[in-house]
Amino acid sequence: MDFAFNEEQQDLQGLVEKILGSEVTLERLKEVEGSDTNFDRELWGKLADAGVLGIAIPEAQGGGGYGFLEASLVLEQIGRTVAPVPYYASVVLGALPIARFGTNAQKDALLPGVASGDTILSAALNETGADPLAPTTTAKVDGDGFVLDGVKECVPAGPLADRVLVPASTGDGVIVAIVDTKAKGVTVERQDTTNHHPEARITLKGVKVGADDVLGSTAQGNEILTWLVERATAALCAIAVGVCEEAVKMTAEYTKTREQFDRPIATFQAVGQRAADAYIDTEAIRLTGWQAIWRLSEELPAAAEVAVAKFWASEGGQRVVHAAQHLHGGMGVDRDYPLHRYFLWAKVIELTLGSTTPQLLKLGKILADEPVSV
Repeated sequence: MDFAFNEEQQDLQGLVEKILGSEVTLERLKEVEGSDTNFDRELWGKLADAGVLGIAIPEAQGGGGYGFLEASLVLEQIGRTVAPVPYYASVVLGALPIARFGTNAQKDALLPGVASGDTILSAALNETGADPLAPTTTAKVDGDGFVLDGVKECVPAGPLADRVLVPASTGDGVIVAIVDTKAKGVTVERQDTTNHHPEARITLKGVKVGADDVLGSTAQGNEILTWLVERATAALCAIAVGVCEEAVKMTAEYTKTREQFDRPIATFQAVGQRAADAYIDTEAIRLTGWQAIWRLSEELPAAAEVAVAKFWASEGGQRVVHAAQHLHGGMGVDRDYPLHRYFLWAKVIELTLGSTTPQLLKLGKILADEPVSV
């Protein structure tokens, strides 16, 4: 079976690599990190002009008509450059589920703006102590709509988002509401997490949403939320591939030029073994990540594959960036040196939507629930 990317996908990889490679310099990263938003709007505009923001949006709404796999190719390149843009939030968490489950009116109202870069979307999947598939935020029936109450934590690009998808429990199931961040009863508080990308605590108090602000039908709520969480998790694995690849590459270059006892430290056996382990972990992250992404892009069952991929992105990713820092010695903890950003991104990826232990518990349940063949 051939898992190679086709010509169009390779062209997309090359385009994004070229844009990010020329725009995301160390100086530019420092400049953006010193801003109030940590959001490179100029780069965002260039990605929009190149059609990258709309690559996974239907052609009817001004996009490229591709899907999750192509969006993941973009995310891998973003991870490689740690580019400060909310592509994960706006495209994967926001645009993809609307394109899949939204009405024509919802698509026409929101997706053209995502493709042009004028509208930023996100999804609020995190709550303190709650499973993303079982939100504690409530949705009470109010006429033909609902009233939302609850608190969502660490919403990606929350301070930048115009609309946020909000999963909420109705008592009989789940709905996914499209909430205007400027609506009455919505409070958005910025949260600065480890990698400095803007996130937000979003508090909802008596927020009214109409029937036309609900994604899909109320009967589809659990299906939509599962669909979204699986793709959100696999997309983090795509970012992890880029993060770990670049960390290993930087480490290889550094150890070839850093000398001790009149020879490069890369020639020391212990250094070579540690670097080799990091390379193997990175390949495992790549293999499991793209397996999960491919299955999801084909609309195949992928719960186990997503859990395996996230396990490797969490466990293997931490080994990779720790090895990279250790092999860099003192340079590894110098915040003027670019490596620390990859360490921080890997940590955020590990902790978002379940780290190692939750993924193993999911896998254990999947295996336990499988019927025993006699």
